[in-house]
Amino acid sequence: MAAPKIITVKESIRELKSMHKHAKPLIAPRLRMLIKIKKHEKTGISKRELADIVGVNHNSIQTWRTLYCNGGIEALTVHKKVGFKKPVFTLEQHRVIETILHDPKNGIRGYKELLEWVEKEFETEYKYNTLLKYCMRHFGSRIKVARKSHIKKDAGAVESFKKISFGSVRK
Repeated sequence: MAAPKIITVKESIRELKSMHKHAKPLIAPRLRMLIKIKKHEKTGISKRELADIVGVNHNSIQTWRTLYCNGGIEALTVHKKVGFKKPVFTLEQHRVIETILHDPKNGIRGYKELLEWVEKEFETEYKYNTLLKYCMRHFGSRIKVARKSHIKKDAGAVESFKKISFGSVRK
Protein backbone atom coordinates (compact mmCIF):
# COMPACT_ATOMS: atom_id res chain seq x y z
CA MET A 1 0.00 0.00 0.00
CA ALA A 2 1.31 3.44 -0.92
CA ALA A 3 2.02 6.07 1.68
CA PRO A 4 -0.62 8.79 1.99
CA LYS A 5 0.08 12.02 0.17
CA ILE A 6 1.19 14.76 2.55
CA ILE A 7 -0.24 18.16 1.68
CA THR A 8 0.62 21.38 3.48
CA VAL A 9 -2.45 23.54 4.10
CA LYS A 10 -1.51 27.22 4.41
CA GLU A 11 -4.70 28.34 6.17
CA SER A 12 -5.32 27.77 9.86
CA ILE A 13 -8.08 25.51 11.17
CA ARG A 14 -9.88 28.57 12.56
CA GLU A 15 -9.90 30.24 9.11
CA LEU A 16 -11.08 27.06 7.44
CA LYS A 17 -13.90 26.58 9.94
CA SER A 18 -14.96 30.19 9.48
CA MET A 19 -15.01 29.72 5.70
CA HIS A 20 -16.89 26.41 6.11
CA LYS A 21 -19.54 28.12 8.23
CA HIS A 22 -20.38 30.57 5.43
CA ALA A 23 -19.75 28.25 2.48
CA LYS A 24 -22.30 27.16 -0.11
CA PRO A 25 -23.34 23.49 -0.13
CA LEU A 26 -21.10 22.68 -3.12
CA ILE A 27 -18.02 24.12 -1.43
CA ALA A 28 -18.55 22.91 2.16
CA PRO A 29 -17.26 19.32 1.63
CA ARG A 30 -14.09 20.70 0.04
CA LEU A 31 -13.41 22.83 3.10
CA ARG A 32 -14.18 19.86 5.39
CA MET A 33 -11.53 17.95 3.45
CA LEU A 34 -9.00 20.73 4.04
CA ILE A 35 -9.77 20.78 7.77
CA LYS A 36 -9.14 17.03 8.00
CA ILE A 37 -5.93 17.34 5.96
CA LYS A 38 -4.76 20.15 8.29
CA LYS A 39 -5.41 17.96 11.34
CA HIS A 40 -3.38 15.10 9.81
CA GLU A 41 -0.71 17.36 8.32
CA LYS A 42 2.30 15.61 9.84
CA THR A 43 1.29 11.99 9.22
CA GLY A 44 -0.82 12.44 6.12
CA ILE A 45 -4.18 10.88 5.36
CA SER A 46 -5.15 8.73 2.41
CA LYS A 47 -7.76 9.86 -0.10
CA ARG A 48 -9.98 6.89 0.77
CA GLU A 49 -9.98 7.76 4.49
CA LEU A 50 -10.74 11.36 3.59
CA ALA A 51 -13.55 10.23 1.31
CA ASP A 52 -15.11 8.20 4.13
CA ILE A 53 -14.82 11.07 6.61
CA VAL A 54 -16.11 13.78 4.26
CA GLY A 55 -18.76 11.52 2.67
CA VAL A 56 -17.82 11.87 -0.99
CA ASN A 57 -16.23 9.71 -3.66
CA HIS A 58 -12.45 9.22 -3.48
CA ASN A 59 -12.12 10.57 -7.02
CA SER A 60 -13.59 13.88 -5.86
CA ILE A 61 -11.02 13.99 -3.06
CA GLN A 62 -8.24 13.40 -5.60
CA THR A 63 -9.55 16.20 -7.83
CA TRP A 64 -9.94 18.62 -4.93
CA ARG A 65 -6.46 17.90 -3.56
CA THR A 66 -4.96 18.54 -6.99
CA LEU A 67 -6.97 21.75 -7.31
CA TYR A 68 -5.69 22.93 -3.93
CA CYS A 69 -2.07 22.04 -4.71
CA ASN A 70 -2.16 23.83 -8.07
CA GLY A 71 -4.33 26.85 -7.33
CA GLY A 72 -4.67 27.20 -3.58
CA ILE A 73 -7.86 27.98 -1.67
CA GLU A 74 -9.16 30.26 -4.44
CA ALA A 75 -9.19 27.46 -7.00
CA LEU A 76 -10.85 25.09 -4.54
CA THR A 77 -13.66 27.45 -3.54
CA VAL A 78 -14.74 28.23 -7.11
CA HIS A 79 -17.23 25.99 -8.84
CA LYS A 80 -18.36 26.14 -12.42
CA LYS A 81 -22.03 25.46 -11.86
CA VAL A 82 -23.84 28.34 -13.51
CA GLY A 83 -27.48 27.57 -12.86
CA PHE A 84 -30.49 25.91 -14.38
CA LYS A 85 -31.77 25.71 -17.92
CA LYS A 86 -34.19 28.32 -19.07
CA PRO A 87 -37.80 27.11 -18.92
CA VAL A 88 -39.20 25.76 -22.17
CA PHE A 89 -42.51 27.61 -21.81
CA THR A 90 -42.92 31.23 -20.77
CA LEU A 91 -45.20 32.18 -17.90
CA GLU A 92 -47.91 33.28 -20.34
CA GLN A 93 -47.70 29.99 -22.25
CA HIS A 94 -47.80 28.12 -18.94
CA ARG A 95 -51.05 29.83 -18.00
CA VAL A 96 -52.62 29.09 -21.41
CA ILE A 97 -51.70 25.40 -21.16
CA GLU A 98 -53.03 25.31 -17.61
CA THR A 99 -56.40 26.72 -18.64
CA ILE A 100 -56.72 24.32 -21.56
CA LEU A 101 -55.87 21.33 -19.36
CA HIS A 102 -58.28 22.30 -16.57
CA ASP A 103 -61.18 23.02 -18.94
CA PRO A 104 -63.39 19.89 -19.09
CA LYS A 105 -64.99 21.00 -22.38
CA ASN A 106 -61.77 21.57 -24.35
CA GLY A 107 -62.01 18.35 -26.38
CA ILE A 108 -58.33 17.44 -26.18
CA ARG A 109 -58.14 13.68 -25.75
CA GLY A 110 -54.41 13.14 -25.35
CA TYR A 111 -50.94 14.58 -25.36
CA LYS A 112 -50.56 14.27 -29.13
CA GLU A 113 -53.60 16.51 -29.63
CA LEU A 114 -52.30 18.84 -26.94
CA LEU A 115 -48.92 18.95 -28.68
CA GLU A 116 -50.54 19.80 -32.00
CA TRP A 117 -52.65 22.50 -30.33
CA VAL A 118 -49.64 23.99 -28.50
CA GLU A 119 -47.52 24.03 -31.66
CA LYS A 120 -50.32 25.71 -33.61
CA GLU A 121 -51.07 28.18 -30.81
CA PHE A 122 -47.48 29.21 -30.02
CA GLU A 123 -46.11 28.69 -33.55
CA THR A 124 -43.03 26.76 -32.39
CA GLU A 125 -42.13 23.08 -32.39
CA TYR A 126 -41.80 21.10 -29.17
CA LYS A 127 -40.86 17.51 -28.53
CA TYR A 128 -43.59 15.17 -27.31
CA ASN A 129 -41.64 14.14 -24.21
CA THR A 130 -40.90 17.76 -23.32
CA LEU A 131 -44.59 18.62 -23.26
CA LEU A 132 -45.50 15.35 -21.54
CA LYS A 133 -43.03 15.77 -18.67
CA TYR A 134 -43.81 19.48 -18.35
CA CYS A 135 -47.53 18.77 -17.98
CA MET A 136 -46.92 15.95 -15.52
CA ARG A 137 -44.54 18.03 -13.41
CA HIS A 138 -46.48 21.30 -13.36
CA PHE A 139 -50.12 20.27 -13.69
CA GLY A 140 -50.17 16.72 -12.31
CA SER A 141 -51.66 15.32 -15.51
CA ARG A 142 -51.39 11.64 -16.38
CA ILE A 143 -51.47 9.56 -19.53
CA LYS A 144 -54.68 7.77 -20.52
CA VAL A 145 -56.94 8.74 -17.66
CA ALA A 146 -60.63 8.54 -18.48
CA ARG A 147 -62.68 11.70 -18.20
CA LYS A 148 -65.31 11.86 -15.52
CA SER A 149 -67.94 12.92 -18.01
CA HIS A 150 -68.46 13.38 -21.71
CA ILE A 151 -67.45 16.70 -23.26
CA LYS A 152 -70.84 17.38 -24.88
CA LYS A 153 -72.98 16.26 -21.94
CA ASP A 154 -75.93 18.58 -21.30
CA ALA A 155 -75.98 19.86 -17.71
CA GLY A 156 -79.77 20.40 -17.79
CA ALA A 157 -80.38 16.79 -18.84
CA VAL A 158 -78.23 15.61 -15.95
CA GLU A 159 -80.26 17.62 -13.43
CA SER A 160 -83.59 16.35 -14.76
CA PHE A 161 -82.25 12.78 -14.72
CA LYS A 162 -81.21 13.16 -11.09
CA LYS A 163 -84.66 14.53 -10.13
CA ILE A 164 -86.46 11.69 -11.88
CA SER A 165 -84.10 9.04 -10.48
CA PHE A 166 -84.22 10.42 -6.95
CA GLY A 167 -88.04 10.54 -7.03
CA SER A 168 -88.35 6.89 -8.10
CA VAL A 169 -85.92 5.72 -5.42
CA ARG A 170 -87.93 7.40 -2.62
CA LYS A 171 -91.13 5.51 -3.44
